[in-house]
Amino acid sequence: MHKIESKNVELYYGSFHALKGINMTIEKNTVTALIGPSGCGKSTFLRLFNRMNDLIDGVRIEGSCLIDGKDIYSKEVRIEELRKRVGMVFQKPNPFPKTIFENVAYGLRVNGISHATFIEERVERSLKQAALWDEVKDKLKKSAMELSGGQQQRLCIARALAIEPSVILMDEPASALDPISTAKIEELIYELKSQYTIMIVTHNMQQAGRVSDTTAFFYLGELVEYDSTKKIFTNPTEIRTQNYITGRFG
Repeated sequence: MHKIESKNVELYYGSFHALKGINMTIEKNTVTALIGPSGCGKSTFLRLFNRMNDLIDGVRIEGSCLIDGKDIYSKEVRIEELRKRVGMVFQKPNPFPKTIFENVAYGLRVNGISHATFIEERVERSLKQAALWDEVKDKLKKSAMELSGGQQQRLCIARALAIEPSVILMDEPASALDPISTAKIEELIYELKSQYTIMIVTHNMQQAGRVSDTTAFFYLGELVEYDSTKKIFTNPTEIRTQNYITGRFG
């Protein structure tokens, strides 16, 4: 069974046809990069899988989106439960104006967990997974706002990991960061895929090439090509993919 699947997905914002008949399957413990010019539908597609598009007025979705074989848009699915299984990391780091510790513990507390030792252990583990523990272990009571941009983004990744999702969605997680922080995030993505299935939107071709196993090229709401990252970057089937990757447009 595929970890993530979309079948004939159509999405409209009012009368604007943003996604056109998207069929895609993603295997467990892989990193999939979504690439394409601005406005091509890649972030819209990413956000289908934690139902963030539901928050936008006038959105209409057809087709089905499955995680572990279950349609996440069926009436039986509770959005809160879905979002426990699907972590999200945004383009700009968005820590809460709380301590470093409370940022990571937030999702646990919201989900009704109050056992102090359990929370402490989970916070430590998540910060270690996000390669941040050594930098912050002596300042857990300090405000998350005092961290650098790169540290804040890793904190947001730790916060997403704390609720033990099985899927992590990342919407350009390194675009606001300097090269050293970007390299740390990329290294982290590579390490996390042994435990998670990751989908990442990126404008950075080199980044897609470095971190992903498969790459999907979107253009004007269509999935033009989807294959192993190596094939997409060295021998794409579609001329539009080749033109985009070589910088002829986009």
